[in-house]
Amino acid sequence: MKSSWLSIALRYLALAAVAMLTMGPFLWLLSTALKSGSENIFQYPPSLLPAQPTLENFWRVIETQPFLLYLKNSVLVAGLAVGANLIFASLAAYPLARMDFRGKNLIFMLLLSSMMIPFQLLMIPVYNIAINLGLQNSYLGLVLPHACTAFGVFLMRQAFLGIPRALEESAMIEGLSRLQIWWHVLLPLVKPSLATLAVFSFIGVWGDFLWPLIILDDPGYYTLPLGVNRLANTFSMDWRLVAAGAVFSILPILAVFIFSQKYFIEGAMRGAVKG
Repeated sequence: MKSSWLSIALRYLALAAVAMLTMGPFLWLLSTALKSGSENIFQYPPSLLPAQPTLENFWRVIETQPFLLYLKNSVLVAGLAVGANLIFASLAAYPLARMDFRGKNLIFMLLLSSMMIPFQLLMIPVYNIAINLGLQNSYLGLVLPHACTAFGVFLMRQAFLGIPRALEESAMIEGLSRLQIWWHVLLPLVKPSLATLAVFSFIGVWGDFLWPLIILDDPGYYTLPLGVNRLANTFSMDWRLVAAGAVFSILPILAVFIFSQKYFIEGAMRGAVKG
C-alpha cells in the first residue's frame, strides 16, 4: 500500500514539474508584461512576481499600435481558415474512408507523403500562384493556404473509419444521398475529431508568421504575429510592451483550448486508441 501511494505521489510530482517547465515561459512573459517602468526586468536574481503589478503596458500597446485591428484580422483569418479546413478536409476524407475506387490507397499514400514536405519548399510556388491570382494584401490570400490540410484529411479519414457501415447503409435505404449522409449522419458522430482538428488548425493559423510576412505589405491586413513583430521593432528597448503584446496574442489561443478542451481530449484519446 505504501509503495502504491509513493508511486502515485512521485507521478504527480513529475507531472507538476513538467507543468511548471511548460508554463514557465508564459508565466515569465506575463510577469514582465505586468511590471511597472520602475522595476528592472533584467535584475539578478530575477523576480517572478512584479513588485507593483500594473496594466499600463497593455493600455500603451493598444494606444500606440492598432492591436484591435490586428486582432480583428487574426480572428477573421483564423475563423475562415478553420471553417474551410473542417469542411474541405472532411469532404476529402469521406470518399477515402467510405468509398471504393481505383487508386484510393495510392492517393492516400501520396497525401501522407505530402505531410513530410515543409512549407518552406512550397513557399515560392504558392507565392507565385497567389500573386498571379491577385491575392496579395487580401484575406483570401491569407486563408487559402490553410483551407485544406493533409493532416486534416488524415484525421477525418481515421474518424470516419470508426463509424459502423450499418449506419450509412440504413441512411442509403432511407434515400439519403452521399452528401446528405456526410452532413446528417457522419459529421455529428465525429464531433470530437472535428474539435481536435479545429484546435490544431486554429493554433497553426493564429501563430502563422511566415506566410503573412510574405504575402502582405499593407499594415491594414497585418495579423497579430506581424503586429507583435512590428511592436518589437518599435519598442525594441522596452520589453515590457513587447511582452504585453505577446500576452495579448496568446490569450485567444488559451480561450479556444479551454472551451474546446473536452472535445479535444476525447478526440485525441479516440485517435490514440485507433492508432
